[in-house]
Formats: sequence, C-alpha cells, structure tokens
Amino acid sequence: MSNLLWKTLAVSPAVLGATLLVSATAMAAPNATKEVAAAEKTAATEVAQTPEILAQAAPASNDAAVLDQVNRYSKEGTQNTSVSQVTSVSQFSDVQPTDWAFQALQSLVERYGCIAGYPSGVYRGNRALTRYEFAAGLNACLDRVNELIATATADLVTKQDLATLQRLQEEFSAELATLRGRVDSLEARTAELEANQFSTTTKLVGEAIFAVTDAFGDNTGDANNTVFQNRVRLGLQSSFTGRDVLTTRLSASNTTPFDIQDSAGANINDTSGEGLQTFQVNGGSTSNNVQIDRLTYEAPIGPAQVYLAAAGGQHSHYAAVNNPYFFDKTDGGNGALSTFSSENPIYRIGGGAGLALNIPFGQGGGILKPSSLTLGYLASEANTPTGGSGLFDGNYAALGQLNFSVGDRIALAATYVHGYSGAGSTLFDAGGFNGDNVALVGTETANRLDSSASSNSYGISAAFRPSDKLSISGFVSYHDVTLTGSGNDYEAWSYGAGVALPDFGKKGNVLGIFAGAVPYALNRPGFTGRNGGDTPYQIEGFYKYRVSDNVSITPGVIYLTSPGQNSDNDDAIIGTLRTTFTF
Repeated sequence: MSNLLWKTLAVSPAVLGATLLVSATAMAAPNATKEVAAAEKTAATEVAQTPEILAQAAPASNDAAVLDQVNRYSKEGTQNTSVSQVTSVSQFSDVQPTDWAFQALQSLVERYGCIAGYPSGVYRGNRALTRYEFAAGLNACLDRVNELIATATADLVTKQDLATLQRLQEEFSAELATLRGRVDSLEARTAELEANQFSTTTKLVGEAIFAVTDAFGDNTGDANNTVFQNRVRLGLQSSFTGRDVLTTRLSASNTTPFDIQDSAGANINDTSGEGLQTFQVNGGSTSNNVQIDRLTYEAPIGPAQVYLAAAGGQHSHYAAVNNPYFFDKTDGGNGALSTFSSENPIYRIGGGAGLALNIPFGQGGGILKPSSLTLGYLASEANTPTGGSGLFDGNYAALGQLNFSVGDRIALAATYVHGYSGAGSTLFDAGGFNGDNVALVGTETANRLDSSASSNSYGISAAFRPSDKLSISGFVSYHDVTLTGSGNDYEAWSYGAGVALPDFGKKGNVLGIFAGAVPYALNRPGFTGRNGGDTPYQIEGFYKYRVSDNVSITPGVIYLTSPGQNSDNDDAIIGTLRTTFTF
C-alpha cells in the first residue's frame, strides 16, 4: 500500500466513510486495536490489518482483468447482497455498541449519511475489502460531499477533508475511471429495474421461522405435545430522504405457548410468560391471520434521532438493550430462544403508539465515549377515544434512559420506566402486543393486576466484550407496583446474565448460555399455593448455526425451576429446533 493512501486514511472521517460504505470490512478485524481515540484512528487501525488487500493495485495494462473484477463486484447485488442506505446504526443487527469501531460508524452515519448495509439488516463487518470496493465507496462519498456543499451544509466538510479526498481521488484514478466507464450499462440496468419495481422508495424485507418444539417434566410433559409452529413477517421499509425509514410490517403466525403445570396438574401460566419463546411473540396472530404488527417512522432531527410509532411500538425498538447476541431487534429468529433471555423485562412494560427521542451529549474525552439520553412514551390505547383510554388517559409507559460507553468494549445503561395499567392488565405485556392480559415474561404473581395500578421500574444493563470471540452481558430490574385499594402493593425483581461465543465453530455461528430469575414477586398479598414464595430461575442454552447468509438453524433448551414461584411444582424443560429464513 502506498504511503499516500496510508497517511490519508488516518486524516478524515469522510475517508473512513469511503472505506465503510460498500464493503463491510471496516467494522471489525480479527486483531483490531482495543483502544481508538476517534473515528480517524479507527479507520487507520482497520486498514492496517488488511494492507495486503488494499495493496492489490489494478493492472494498468490488462483491461480485461480489470473489467472482470468490476463485473464480479457489480454482480454481488444479484445475489441478494445489494447495499442500501441506513439512517441509524441500530438498523444493523450485527453491529453492537460494544464493537470496537461502533463510535466511528455511528459518527459517519450521523455526520455524512455515507453508510450502506445489506437487505437482511446486516453490515458484515468481517468481510474482505478490495480496491474496487474502496474506489466505489470513495466515489459515493464524493457524491455525498458534493451534495452537502450544494445544500448549504458545507460547514460539515472541512478544507482538510476536501484536500484529503482530492488526493485519494488521484490515488485511485484508475479504479474510478474504470468504474465510471461502466455507468451507462449500470444506469440502463437500474432504469429497467425501476420500471418494473413497485416502488423506488420502498424495499421488502422478510423473515420466516419454522420451529419444532416440545415441553417435558411430569405433569407439564403430559399436558403438552410436540408441535410444529411458524411465524412469518414481511416488512416494507420506505425512505424519503435517504436518512429516514418508515417501517410497515405484516405478520402471520400459528404459535401458542406451552401449558406449564403445577404439582396438581393445573395450568399456572394463564397470566404469566414463563417459558414463552421469542417466535411466539406474534402480535396476537395465532391462526396465521395476517395483521399489521408494526407501523413506525424513524428520522434524524438535528442531532437527535426521532422514533414515532403508530402501532406496535416497543421500547426496545429505540432504546439500547445492551444484550448482544441474545437480543434480536425483531423479537424473532436470530437471538435467544426465550423472551426472558432476549432483553431486560423492563422494556416489556407498555407499548403501542407514541414518540421517542435519542439525544447525544458530551464530548467523550478520554476513556468515556460520547453518551446519550433516551426518552420515550408509548400508550397501548391511543386509538380509542372513549373514557379511560386515548393517548394520555389509558394504559401507558414513559421511559428515560442514560447510555454510556466506556472504552470500545463496555456499554452501560440506566433505565427508569413509569407506567399505568388498567384493571385486568398484566405488567409485562408490551402494551398488549400478544393480546389483552397476555404477559410476555415473568410469573403470574409478578404480572397479574386485578385493579388499576401504577408502577415505577428501575433497571441497569451492561455489555462487555473482552475479545471478538467473547461477549458478556446482564441486567437487573426492580419494580414497585401500587394497586388501587389498600394492602395490594407489591415489589417485583428480575435479574440475569449471559455469555455468548460468536463465530463458535464457524463464522456467523453463536453459542449462548443465559441464566437468571424471571420477574417474580415474593410475599404478595393474596397469592399463595401454586404461586408461592420461591424464586423461579431459568437457564437457557442455544447454538445458532448459520447455514448461509439467509438461513440459520438454532437448537436449544430452556430449563425452568420452581414454576409459579413454588418449588413443589415440577421443573419444566422446553426443547426447540428453530429454523430462520431471512430475505
């Protein structure tokens, strides 16, 4: 690699955008430097680990070989790996706040809008980078800089940035000339695609889950059979400015949870979410009937990121959950099997329609990176005008969260949620996402609200990634619930921790183990017998095997102790084989 390329890569965030735009390598290298002071240093570190790739200069005298490489690169889009502009780092399912280059990527998205990803919602930070991809990315970033200048936002582009880009343009003149020579052909192909596609602003993304699952353990095993369940989601993602996204998601499912039994053979999870799996979060569809389970709009306004939900809004859509490899933003088929292992139960309080903001603050000098404040309000009866309902008079939950990053491998969040739930609700129901009185996590004792109640919940979550092959995360939440009437108040607790081994056995695979106490309430008045005073623990182990970029198979086991908070009840075991298709 020429000295000029090496020096220029360490200068400008815009240059980093060129290295990150089309290829997915600039996010994670196997032996990346653990501490990076800023986005510029991030770029230099990443490129330093692949000098042999960038040093492959195009043969000046062999046009056929050059065109062959350009053709191979341009055809990647035909294999369902085409790139698309993103507006938020959270749109990448494989990019975590604990990744060493997370701050650099976040800065480029917000400052230049010069980052693209793949239709399946991944960034592919471990993919090899070629000079042709670098040249194409540089060309796209140059176009973005010209756009910023033309729209009177030239203050975002410094003279140093422009000088660096000019030198890079000269360095890669051969590659840029070759790529620009293909513009006529590419424009013709693009025009044909646009003429035959249903929208120039919308793309279709989808996920289909097939799951074979069964429950075991004395009475629980006798009461359940082996089942084959499915859930399908089709999402329409529209962008009108290139930095916003309107998500309209259709869902159909035939999933129902298992009946967890007590020692007398009675069902104990009428109003609990013990043993519920993520693919059984179905938006209320249990007979493959199609319905809209998410309608949200996200866009930047100044330095803030705005989240607006008209239907199916969830706190975990906009708030950092800090549970990498266990959490799946779509509550679907790429993370943990159970809803408990997926995320802190505090994010399951409330949901529906509302507004949220993510506001960055601080300079992040030294080891402490720039922080952010997250504020959100979701109401589950926002569309109903009758008394005791509506946006502010019905069930709601207001969230506030402080987010911190320490170094490049530790992410922390402190969360507070104030909620109100009417009589007959459940506490952890995500705003009735799976239907009225259906809890998504926790025991009946922690969930059931026989009268209207207000709650104040406090949570802490943390994620630590000591190496690229190891991730450790966990959470604790405390819930103070005040019900109408005297002597009905109670407190609920939940905590858990997990260890994930990414790329275990094969790149893209994940081995995960998560254990903790599902939400429970001890010594609650009126709850005795099957809802006892013991702590219900859950242990889950799973192994996600990636067959291809679009198909994964996940076998796993969920072990429940003291169901219904009663050690007299038989322990239950749930075994699952989940297959996930993304497209």
